[in-house]
Amino acid sequence: MSNLGLFRRLAQCSGDEGTFCILAIDHRDNLIAELQKHHTPVAYEDVVGFKTSVARLAEGATAVLIDPDYGARALINRVIPGAVGTLAPLEVTDYRPHPSQRKPRFIPGWSVAKLKRAGFAGAKLLLYYHPDADDARDKTSIVDRVVADCASEEVPLFLEPITYSPDPSRDLDNWQRREAVIAAARHFSRRGVAIMKMEFPLDVKAERNEQVWADALAELNDACAVPWALLSAGVPYEVFVRQARLACQAGASGIIAGRAVWADAVALSGPDRERFLETEGRRRVDELREICRTATPWTRKVEMPMLEERWYA
Repeated sequence: MSNLGLFRRLAQCSGDEGTFCILAIDHRDNLIAELQKHHTPVAYEDVVGFKTSVARLAEGATAVLIDPDYGARALINRVIPGAVGTLAPLEVTDYRPHPSQRKPRFIPGWSVAKLKRAGFAGAKLLLYYHPDADDARDKTSIVDRVVADCASEEVPLFLEPITYSPDPSRDLDNWQRREAVIAAARHFSRRGVAIMKMEFPLDVKAERNEQVWADALAELNDACAVPWALLSAGVPYEVFVRQARLACQAGASGIIAGRAVWADAVALSGPDRERFLETEGRRRVDELREICRTATPWTRKVEMPMLEERWYA
């Protein structure tokens, strides 16, 4: 069987240059918690309304990562243009336990096959991972099962490994974080994952030297056997845009940005929120899109399907 479906779906999520500028709005529990700090009460329709407003920025992106619970309404309402690809998460998010205790849980009643039938072009899985943790092998087995599900449907899997300290009493220092991020990239990018959705390999508050940033990103790029995109991880936009430039220069195939683009709109409401998204939010997406035009096309690391006569038979 060819991988034409996977190849085609990656093309749907990238721009003409073969690079990704993906808007992430699949946040659920953490978004609700932030909304509740500024608006009470927060009902289901309030979350849907916020996501729909943010999703209007999609016309400047190459794809949107959006959840089936609150975000799918934006698809029905045609807020997300048909020419823009869509990705959907597979996991339930729960940020209450320490990362070492966060086990992968899947959205009940949802699957790779269902997201494909719903028209999504890709699946995303968030995974808390450290190579030295006791459950590292179990989590690898979970990823392998999801990879198999995606392969059977020819749906690309965007894997997001988030590193943490196996010891809840202490954080990783910058060298340990860099080692763990790069080890996760090297480990999972050789297991059938289509795209690695990678966190920045350093805490930039502790390391301000951009040459050190560039060196770490080059090491990350060398470790990835498949294309990778940089996630924003909630850092301020001014920081993320610097990270994005360096990541694209280092070999990333683009970015997947969420809160860096729209977090400032959470505290706003009504016309003020819409005005912010239409002006500053749109400016940020446009700027990131221009940066991503200089990224490395994903086609350089993905083999093009070879179709012989009657390949479909």
